[in-house]
Amino acid sequence: MAEKQKRDYYEVLGVSKTSTPDEIKSAYRKAALKWHPDKWVNGTDAEKKTAEENFKEASEAYSVLSDENKKARYDRYGFAGMDGSSASGGGGFSGFGDFDLNDILNSVFGRGFDFGGGFSGFSGFGGGGSSRGGTVRQRGSNLRVKVKLNLSEIAHGTKKKIKVSKYVSCTHCHGSGSEDGSTETCPTCHGRGQVVQTVNSFFGQMQTASVCPTCGGQGTVIKKKCTHCGGEGIVKGDEIIDIDIPAGVGEGMQLTVRGKGNAGPHNGVNGDLLVLIEEEAHPDFERDESTLIYNLFITIPEAIMGTQAEVPTVDGKVRVKIAPGTQSGKVLRLRGKGLPVVNGYGVGDMLVNVNVWVPKKVSKEEEQLLQQLAQSPNFKPNPTADEKSFFSKIKDYFN
Repeated sequence: MAEKQKRDYYEVLGVSKTSTPDEIKSAYRKAALKWHPDKWVNGTDAEKKTAEENFKEASEAYSVLSDENKKARYDRYGFAGMDGSSASGGGGFSGFGDFDLNDILNSVFGRGFDFGGGFSGFSGFGGGGSSRGGTVRQRGSNLRVKVKLNLSEIAHGTKKKIKVSKYVSCTHCHGSGSEDGSTETCPTCHGRGQVVQTVNSFFGQMQTASVCPTCGGQGTVIKKKCTHCGGEGIVKGDEIIDIDIPAGVGEGMQLTVRGKGNAGPHNGVNGDLLVLIEEEAHPDFERDESTLIYNLFITIPEAIMGTQAEVPTVDGKVRVKIAPGTQSGKVLRLRGKGLPVVNGYGVGDMLVNVNVWVPKKVSKEEEQLLQQLAQSPNFKPNPTADEKSFFSKIKDYFN
């Protein structure tokens, strides 16, 4: 079964990139109150599972967006910038990834939830959502583009300019969707953008808020729709976007450019631009993450007597020493001649795989010389113990 795709952290909490720490904290508090598993003890198995997943998802989002350094990396690189540190684990609710859930709850509520004792102690928050609720800014959808990079661009990082066709704010109505700029208060939610329902539950009387179906959370309705955008506040357009690509990215990696997706209706929040990396095949190198592999071919005389060979690297050619008696399959390691580690430190190595070239055809004179050499004791196979062992070659490869 395919793994569930992660949702954008801002989308999970219903906040924007420009939201303040207090707004992010408030959004997480509402999500935690809504999805705490103890509230769903009498629900169906599907409801319990959904609540648990949403609760963990909101906690993971808050652990990143509430941390200034993590938020900065996420804003620049998306999930790739997390380097696995924010991925939730499967170890229950006591802590997963590199954050502890109780620490998060303590910072938001003053103490952690009592997982064993139900939802007691938080009745003071009940019903507060509606009085503090505000209008909702609709979010534009994300866009996905592919960017092809060569090995040099991957090794050093690069900047790309791309032209993207997307929804942009309507200039005629300035994104409002109204022809004359006039709106009126929504008759359903009375300008709050939310409708509130009160239900009786095992935990007592509780209130839930949802987006107003009439105004879509805006709190207002348009009296006269804009003739250019049909009242949506967005139209099709083009934009030239600068993309800053860090060194060390690889095939299939996805970067996120915040706020460069489709514009949100009615001056809403812009979606994101998702940049999928495609890597051009290189004629000389094979890539294994940050390691580059190069196949060097030498002649039989060079293998016997030794030589110096010139090999290419990302930053130019270097000379390597081939010791006398080098066997085919010998691997030479060039430290620091590979690719940078994306979102990390250091540079990988380059492995030179030495292959002794055996001619497929020889002349009569060459055949006579080879027959004479074949009689020499030095040309009789006499491998050492290490040369006999397949595992010793594997060991050399990784040393």
